[in-house]
Amino acid sequence: MSRVVMVTGVARYLGARFARLLGDDPAVGRVVGVDAIPPMHDLGHCEFVRADIRNPVVAKVIAGAKVDTVVHMNVLATPLDAGGRAPQKEINVIGTMQLLAACQKSSTVERLVVKSSTTVYGASPRDPAMFTEDMAPKELPRSGYAKDSVEVEAYVRGFSRRRPDVAVTTLRFANFIGPTVRTPLTEYFTLPVLPVVLGHDARLQFVHEDDGLAALRTATLEDRPGTYNVAGEGILMLSQAGRRAGRPLLPLPGLVSATVGGLLRRAKIADFSPEQVQFLTYGRGVDTIRMRERLGFEPKHTTMHAFDSFADARCRDGLLDRDRVASAKRMLVGAVRRVVSTDA
Repeated sequence: MSRVVMVTGVARYLGARFARLLGDDPAVGRVVGVDAIPPMHDLGHCEFVRADIRNPVVAKVIAGAKVDTVVHMNVLATPLDAGGRAPQKEINVIGTMQLLAACQKSSTVERLVVKSSTTVYGASPRDPAMFTEDMAPKELPRSGYAKDSVEVEAYVRGFSRRRPDVAVTTLRFANFIGPTVRTPLTEYFTLPVLPVVLGHDARLQFVHEDDGLAALRTATLEDRPGTYNVAGEGILMLSQAGRRAGRPLLPLPGLVSATVGGLLRRAKIADFSPEQVQFLTYGRGVDTIRMRERLGFEPKHTTMHAFDSFADARCRDGLLDRDRVASAKRMLVGAVRRVVSTDA
């Protein structure tokens, strides 16, 4: 029987692309896209319903369409997406609670797929080389999107205990990257000079945007309950990524890096939240054996290939002219001097 799928978060790029992908799939009978604002991207055959998942009205959407599969993609990674940190947390946490409450009351929902993130593992100097899905973080994330993701997963586990008849799949994605997706990390790598933390070279993993959507499709259409890390094979060091993108590095002391990050964030040049600085200091690695063996998914792109597809599309064609690099360096060095003089 063809599935009726509801996708949350279709106003943003990845949500819209996934809804369009499902709408073209013959195994899916109907796709209902839900968001509080109209989508800017083409949804194809997906039906759009304007609804805020923070509002109990989402239960009426599920009941009216007789939804059997819910794909939750409405967890915002940056405050800029929501208009500030407070609304971001409200959408991520309160929105998830309301959505799960609606699913719990539903008599038609059989499957729940949650787009989560490897940020739940945090980033610290005590981390293992690779996190498996059963490992806990050495240091729990204390703020921002990472903390929200931890709370979202906790509520999802509670829902799974209350509704054991619903197959729940949680996909913990490494950073999405590719030629078209825009994230805080892709915008960081488009800076003419990359501020990095002195004495550290973070370990990075990526998932190509096409592979990420393919993994979501597998979880949506196949019966694969469980929690899975999703990432391309291999690790890329931050210094290697900078070279592959043609970006010179500017090593800064940790405290100064955080301060410069704040300047970049306030100037809306790049999102340098505290957890982002922590990640770019220590990085993170995740084990993907369960993804291959139990989810039955094999990414087409390695971490390096995924990054190169981004670099080829966004970091070429003369963006690194000498004057732009020199100007960026002067801005960053000036910020460092101001911080040092203030501390003195």
